[in-house]
Amino acid sequence: MLTIGVDIGGTKVGAGIVDDGGRIVQEALRPTPADRPDLVAETVADVVRELAAGREIEAVGVGAAGFVDETRSMVRFAPNLAWREEPLRKKISGLVGLPVVVENDANAMAWGETKFGAGRGQSHVVCVTLGTGIGGGLVFDGNLYRGRWGMGAELGHMQVQPGGRPCGCGQKGCWEQYASGNALVIEARELARERPEGARILLALAGGKIEGEEVTEAARRGDEVSLAAFDSLADWLGQGMADLAAILDPGCFIVGGGVSRAADLFIDRARKTFAERLTGNGHRPLADIRLAELGASAGVVGAADLARRR
Repeated sequence: MLTIGVDIGGTKVGAGIVDDGGRIVQEALRPTPADRPDLVAETVADVVRELAAGREIEAVGVGAAGFVDETRSMVRFAPNLAWREEPLRKKISGLVGLPVVVENDANAMAWGETKFGAGRGQSHVVCVTLGTGIGGGLVFDGNLYRGRWGMGAELGHMQVQPGGRPCGCGQKGCWEQYASGNALVIEARELARERPEGARILLALAGGKIEGEEVTEAARRGDEVSLAAFDSLADWLGQGMADLAAILDPGCFIVGGGVSRAADLFIDRARKTFAERLTGNGHRPLADIRLAELGASAGVVGAADLARRR
């Protein structure tokens, strides 16, 4: 039986029909009405109706960035779409006439990667998604761990630096302020101001405004400041994973998200830092640190499979 997975992003709503082997049969895309969160449910319904036309669809899984409640029905808080206590499942189900499951987008991605991607065959997986911020997902004993209230695995909001950089969640010093795409840019900008002589390539590429794409390109051309910014990200990533391993003891970490496309610039150092800072290192097995395999499709595939298993 076929299900539909939907991934609601800040700029686009991606969706796909997914079979029980995790293969996407057909895809569709819509721009996200980010300035009108009240219209997001209608946008999702529109793309679901397009995909479902002429097919027998069992259910719909929706991945949304935010805190999703324990019943997988309401988005309690979503900073990027200004949702507060949004009854997303009820709205979408009423519009499309199908059962709907709502899940945090990083949880959906983690489930997709564990079942059909880099985590195949693993029973204890921590998924870390490096994008604008850091998302996370936990799969233990083959089950998605959501916590008592459905809001577990907000890994990006571990506070790793007391009184550190302000975070969009309202706290300071969160992990995502040091090991995400935004963190990479912040670090590069700060270092370029301090050491402009080491940022010549970056400054020439940026033309006045440093962004992630320029930092990545400059690093590949040997720019000292850009390489240092990636080293900082790698060290914070490795430290954070070591802290998580001390608590959760997973067999595998999966690193995904947009920043992972530049993994050649940081993943080896992150693995080294992880091994050095792991509690009891040398006296315990090291978790694998793998790169995600499903790319942008992971959230769609995971959400669809969670809907199938509802």
